Amino acid sequence: MPVQLYSYEEVSKHNHRNDLWMIINGKVYDITKFQDEHPGGEEVLIDEGAKDATGSFEDVGHSEDARQILKSYYIGDIDPKSQPIKFTKQTEQAIVPGPQGK
Repeated sequence: MPVQLYSYEEVSKHNHRNDLWMIINGKVYDITKFQDEHPGGEEVLIDEGAKDATGSFEDVGHSEDARQILKSYYIGDIDPKSQPIKFTKQTEQAIVPGPQGK
């Protein structure tokens, strides 16, 4: 089965607490259900969500266990033809809570 490819633009649309994706090392993860389990709290995921969080992920020095957990949220790869989106302070603030209970 071929790997699902996503553009940076597509990933950027998944920027709510109830629909949150992130990119790490060219791979796309749907971390929506992981937020409550994240040892560092959900806010760090929300801050880094909907974009390439590789630098932040690697800077923390995650354990091998954390990397294995991450694999379970993998949904595809970034399309190599896709262009990264430049985030401004205003676009970063676009990450808002979704409707309660969804």
